[in-house]
Amino acid sequence: MKKILHIISSPKGENSLSIKLGNAIVDKIKEANPGSTLHVRDLTKEPFPHLEEATLTAFYTPADNHTPENKEAVKHSNQAIAEIMDADIIVIGAPLYNFGIPSSLKAWVDHIARANVTFKYSEAGAEGLIKDKIVYVAIASGAIYSNGPMQPYDFVAPYLKSLLGFLGMTDLKVFRAEGTAYPGQAEAALQKGIDSIVL
Repeated sequence: MKKILHIISSPKGENSLSIKLGNAIVDKIKEANPGSTLHVRDLTKEPFPHLEEATLTAFYTPADNHTPENKEAVKHSNQAIAEIMDADIIVIGAPLYNFGIPSSLKAWVDHIARANVTFKYSEAGAEGLIKDKIVYVAIASGAIYSNGPMQPYDFVAPYLKSLLGFLGMTDLKVFRAEGTAYPGQAEAALQKGIDSIVL
């Protein structure tokens, strides 16, 4: 039995291929781990605010010294981090928009990357503090970015691998539904992505 957290960042709802691929990953996890629970965080329905001065001030104020204003400013961050810490497996849906991740997902990332909470620096360097998690990333893209001439334009998989790895989440696999914009290829691209899922 596992606790699964599914992060959704596509605003396309039931038409979203990253959501469909993410759901297929969740189904395979449940099949392999009967009795698992699922918590869905849809960043398009409950968007995280972009970082502001008040948020950054609260991040760098010790929790014991937090004012009511500080507590309000970090509530989204605390919520997101608590959800990650509670999960065993995290599934992140990441459509590739303009070579990168959607702004909804970037806002979430900015709230989970917190010095002395999810990572810290010491004499030995940086250390990620979110450990013992398994992460699966479901990427949907109109072109093919896993190889070929468009590969250098993929700033989704390298970014998420680097950022989440920096936070301690190094057990990460990427699955793709790609080439979906090619005429008549969307359904086949999704199925190919689903067929590639190996936990």
